[in-house]
Amino acid sequence: MAEENNQDNVEITPGSKEFGKMVFRLNNPVNAENVSSLNYNGAELEEIQDGVYAQPAFVSDEFNLFFVVTQLIGDDWIIAFSKATIENGNEITDLSDPIPTGEGLNMLGDASADDANNLLSYFGTLVDAKRGEWRLIE
Repeated sequence: MAEENNQDNVEITPGSKEFGKMVFRLNNPVNAENVSSLNYNGAELEEIQDGVYAQPAFVSDEFNLFFVVTQLIGDDWIIAFSKATIENGNEITDLSDPIPTGEGLNMLGDASADDANNLLSYFGTLVDAKRGEWRLIE
C-alpha cells in the first residue's frame, strides 16, 4: 500500500544522489524512557548535550560515522550522521555538522557495503516498528 504523499512515484535507491537527500524522521521525540528503543548493534545512544544523542554507527581507522539524534528540522526528531575527530585511538574530540541520513549511508556504502546494508536493515526495523519514516528533503 502506498502512502499518500507526493513522493509515491519516486523510487529512491541507496547509493544514488537522490538517496543522499533522504532523512530519517522519528515519529516521537526522544527521551530517557524511549531512547533505548533506538540502540544499534549493542551500543546505546548517549545524551551528549541537552536534547542531542549520539552513538557510534561505524568506526574504522579510515572512516567513522556516528548517529546523531536531535531536533534538526523544526520540531521533527531526525536520525542523522556525523563524522568524528578521534584522537589517541578512542577519544572523540569533535563531531562534524549533521549529515543527512541518506548521504551518510551512501558514504558508508563506499567504505563498507556490508555495514551500510546492516544499517539500512536497522532503519527498516524502525519503520516496521512504526518508530520513524524516510523523508526527502529539498
